[in-house]
Formats: sequence, C-alpha cells, structure tokens
Amino acid sequence: MSTRTRTAPALIFGVLAAAAASFSLLQSLINPVLPTIQRDLSTSQSTVTWVLTAWLLSAAIATPILGRVGDMVGKRRTLLIALAAIVLGNLVAAIAPTIGVLVIARVIQGLGGAIFPLAFGIIRDEFPARRVPSAVGAISAIIAVGGGLGVVLAGPIVGALGWRWLFWIPMAVTAIVAVFAFFLVPESRARSGGRINWLGAALLAGWLVALLLPLSEGHVWGWGSPIVIGLFALAAILIALWVFVEYRSGNPVIDMRMMRLPGVWTVNLVALLFGAGMFSTYAFLPQFTQTPTSTGYGFGVTITESGLLLLPMLVTMAITGFLSGPISPVLSLKMQLALGSGLVAVAGALFVFFHAVAWEVAVTSGLFGLGLGLAYSAMSSLIVGAVPPNQTGAASGMSVNVRTIGGAIGTAVMSTVVTSNVDPNGLPLEAGYTAGFVVLASFAIVAALVSILVPSARRARVVVEPVAEVRVPAEVG
Repeated sequence: MSTRTRTAPALIFGVLAAAAASFSLLQSLINPVLPTIQRDLSTSQSTVTWVLTAWLLSAAIATPILGRVGDMVGKRRTLLIALAAIVLGNLVAAIAPTIGVLVIARVIQGLGGAIFPLAFGIIRDEFPARRVPSAVGAISAIIAVGGGLGVVLAGPIVGALGWRWLFWIPMAVTAIVAVFAFFLVPESRARSGGRINWLGAALLAGWLVALLLPLSEGHVWGWGSPIVIGLFALAAILIALWVFVEYRSGNPVIDMRMMRLPGVWTVNLVALLFGAGMFSTYAFLPQFTQTPTSTGYGFGVTITESGLLLLPMLVTMAITGFLSGPISPVLSLKMQLALGSGLVAVAGALFVFFHAVAWEVAVTSGLFGLGLGLAYSAMSSLIVGAVPPNQTGAASGMSVNVRTIGGAIGTAVMSTVVTSNVDPNGLPLEAGYTAGFVVLASFAIVAALVSILVPSARRARVVVEPVAEVRVPAEVG
C-alpha cells in the first residue's frame, strides 16, 4: 500500500487549507487596486474591469466541470492541475505588459476555482466520518475569510512592493502548496467513472457566460441595452437546453436528480441569497468607508485603512466557521444556517441606522462575520452530506457556482441601488448606501426563511442512484 494512504488527516487538511486560501485571496486581492492597474497599463476604466470579469467567468465554468472531472478520474490529479493553473496564471499576470495579457492570465487563474469542490471531496474520501463536518466547516471558513482578506492585504502589498506582487506572492505560495499536495494528498479511491458529456459541459459554460457577463457589465453597457437583454434571453434558452440534455444523458456533468434533492436545492437557494449579500458587502463597504467626508458621510480613509475596518468581520467569520463542525452535535447544521442568516440580517439592519462613525461600522461588520462564518460553513457541510461520495465534487462545485451567481446578482443590484442618485461630483448619496444596506438585510431575511425548508440530517440522506462507483487501488496516481 502506498504511503500516501497513511498520510495523517491533519497534514492533508493543511495542504487543502493552503490551496483553498491561495485561490480565495485572488477573489478580492485585485479589486481595491484596479485604478492603479488602469493607470500603469494605460487602459480605460471599462476595460480594466475585465480583470475581474474574466476571472469570474473562468472560475464559474471551471468549478463544476473540473469538480466533475475529479469525481471521475481522481481528485488529487485534478487538484494538481488546478494548482498548476493558478501558478501559471499568476506568473503571466505578474509579467503582463498589456491589459490584454493580464485578462488572459486571469482566465488561466480562474481554472483554480475547482480547488473548492475538490477539497471537500478529498476530505470526505480521506477523513473519518465524524471529522468531516469540522474539516469541511474549517475549509469553508478559510474560503470565506480569504475572499475578504484580499481587501485588507492589497493596500500594504501595493504600497510596499507594487501591484505586480499581488501575483508574485500567490504564485510562490501556490507552487509550494502544489509540491506538498503531490507528496501528501492521496488519490481518490471512490470514483464515478465515465466520460465528460461535452455537450452538457458546453451548454453549462454557455449559460454561465450568458448570465454572468451582463450581470458583471450591465452597469457599463446599460441594463436596457440590446446586448444585455439579448444575453439574458440567451441564458434562459441555454439553461433550458442544458437541463434537457443533462436529464437525458446517462453520464451528465451535473446530475439533475441530485440537484432536485431537498437537501441540495434548498441549501443552494440559501447559497444564492447568501452570495448576493456577501459579495455585495465585500464590494461596497470599503467604497463606503473610502468616501470623502465632504459628502456628509463616509470616512475618507485609504485602501489600507478601509481594509482594517473589515478585520472584525474576518476574525469573527473565522471563529464561527471553525466552530461550525465541533458544535454541530449541539446546534444542528440546519439551525446554524438559520441562525447565521438571522445574524447577517440583523447586521444589515444595523448598517442602515449606525454608520456615522468608524467604530459602528467595525462592530457591525464583526456581527456580520459571525453570521457569515456560521452559515457559510454549514452550507458546505449540508451539501457534502446530502449527496453520494462519488458526486461530492460536482455537487460542491455547483453550490460554489450558485454562490458566485448570487454574488453577481447581489453586486449588480447593489451597484444599481447605490449609484441611482449621485452628487454633482459623481459620488453616491448617503441614501443610496442606506437603501443598499436595506437590500442586504432583505437578502439575509429571505435566506433565513428558506433555511427552514432545509431537511434535517436524517431526511436529507435520500439515496440517489448515481453513476456506478469505481473503486481503484490506493496507490494509483
């Protein structure tokens, strides 16, 4: 038997945690420094936003498809491919001479999104069942914290070293993680087998692009423009075709029967709403704090200082995320989801009334983090526990995508609400942000209500007849 099968779970977890962190940081590390990149590469504001859009589209497509590939051919080797994509993408981005090359680099980086579902699948394969909720919850917390930590780290890194080091540092870290993953992470013994349904994969990629592209660029193109309306219509058609093809396929990319499980669709609906609230907060709370005091609100802080105001949220998010698994015997995952959603709703309501001074924002963001960490970890554990082992990657990948779609929707809605009224200098009025915080609270309230529909642990374990599971010798790979 290979020594890989005897790797201590703690070492496997360490590698997976580092891998998840290396990718999740790329979600938000670039956002605060887009103006700097725009000036340095001599491009326009509308063009530089493709640095974010290209990454979003690539990650959205790669996450469920490569998650499914991992289920079929082995999670370890697919994890290594994802890590290699991050290393290559960061290298190209660090030396990019033009905005076009940087956008291509971000597409390559986006392939690393498969790390999330692969990490959950490897944990389920290699950890004792009693430790799976704790490990999944901890990885989820790392993903959520990493997504916000980039806002905190971007300012100091750029100030000390320049924006290209936002890629050099992750490249070096990810390369080291890949080496450890090669030697320490065992290959999957539970595989679904089969081949990729390329028509299903193409339709999945098509509707994701057609949906996420107008959500990301609609504020630039105009929400009523023919291209935006046309893309939304195309997305609706492609989704219908995709569902039809997947239902008829004997080897679907995403098993529609699995997606219909009560323990899957209810959690994914909560994930959609949660993604809307989480990503819009990451995007607009720093902008609010950086708004000049001359507007009558905002604090006029720097990028670095606005990141520090998010620290309470990141700390509390990490605490509750890591506690989610250990407390699940006392506070069920379903209750954690409902409680977390409720805390986020309260935080959103507090943002509406208490944002006059920095400490109010810091305290409220801490409360937001409590709810976010608890619910985010519970969502991942609920999805992992609701599907067969050989569909963990595909199910987790699709759930991550649902959160991404929710994030795009939430950011688009928040952007429209916040910028609907501006002052003579083009800055949003305070009422715009207040209305945005109301929208944030509304997302969370609906999520709390939907969480009531999530079945209990016993009822969620409905058996789906998956594609035949293939057991391979542990030393393969």
